[in-house]
Amino acid sequence: MAKPANDAKSGPAKRSAWVYRAPATPPLADLFKDGDRRKTAFRYHVSGNLKNLLDLTVHFGLKAVPASICSAAGARLGTFVIPRWHRSSVKKTQKNLRRLLPDATEEERDQVLKRSWQNQGRIMTEFSIIRRLWRRATWHDLHHFTDAYKKGPVIVVCMHLGNWEIFAPKLVELGLSPFANYTPPAGRARVDRPARAVKARIRIAATRQGRHTASTEHPEKGGAISVFCDEGFAGKIRGPFFGRPPHLEGNLAVVARLARLTGATICPCYAVRSDGTSFDGFALPPVILPPENKPGERLIDDVLLLNAVIEPVIRAHLDQWYFLDNAL
Repeated sequence: MAKPANDAKSGPAKRSAWVYRAPATPPLADLFKDGDRRKTAFRYHVSGNLKNLLDLTVHFGLKAVPASICSAAGARLGTFVIPRWHRSSVKKTQKNLRRLLPDATEEERDQVLKRSWQNQGRIMTEFSIIRRLWRRATWHDLHHFTDAYKKGPVIVVCMHLGNWEIFAPKLVELGLSPFANYTPPAGRARVDRPARAVKARIRIAATRQGRHTASTEHPEKGGAISVFCDEGFAGKIRGPFFGRPPHLEGNLAVVARLARLTGATICPCYAVRSDGTSFDGFALPPVILPPENKPGERLIDDVLLLNAVIEPVIRAHLDQWYFLDNAL
């Protein structure tokens, strides 16, 4: 078994939980100050709000068009914008593809890259039509969710594939109504306000990511929570491991700890795009953590077990993985 990145004797280093804090709002009076204070206030109150207005106009405008047109517009937008204005991300993606697909030809990797741009663009525009989109999916083996939920608390382990947002309304329909967390984007109107509104309409309890992500309160009460174990943090891929030494810094460890503390059943799932706005959603068999003699003794083994479930799925669908452009 691979050793964790921390010292074996002292054990994995503990770090303080990251807590989201919104940027401070500059006072309006700063518009009449000099230097950086005036520039910051202008960006926030003037240019920022104009951009927010544009973002909201696009968001609600897309809600009025057919789903296929909305998604196709996103695909075109992605293939136009990403290679022109996100070149550093393109280079990271190319580097990752060479590492993750060593036996593929350059042409094959280039096709994966271009499909990734299309999927990224589709995700951005499809957020406006999530309430219509999830009904276009074909669902597989959802009994894994309902059977587990009848027995007790559930941790739904999702993956950032296809358009993962379609799982939320389906889980609500199944009666799970999971508690979820998310990281707000930099733009105040870009996704944050629409995201909270959409989640509220489909009855998903949402909180901004941070310390409350690891709370045991919800599963202890017999409920369900949703956690993503594939993640990019500060521009770096934290999970899956992709052959790197395992660590306890991400949501893989969070889920393992929560499952041990609450006795919750871990239910992995993912959704992939089959064509345009058609999806296949899969519920995988629950992950059963082996017994342990004392708390925490199997934590690294638990993390590796979870990683072994999600990594092959993501490797098989790299063109639809949201974090492909983060650094390995």
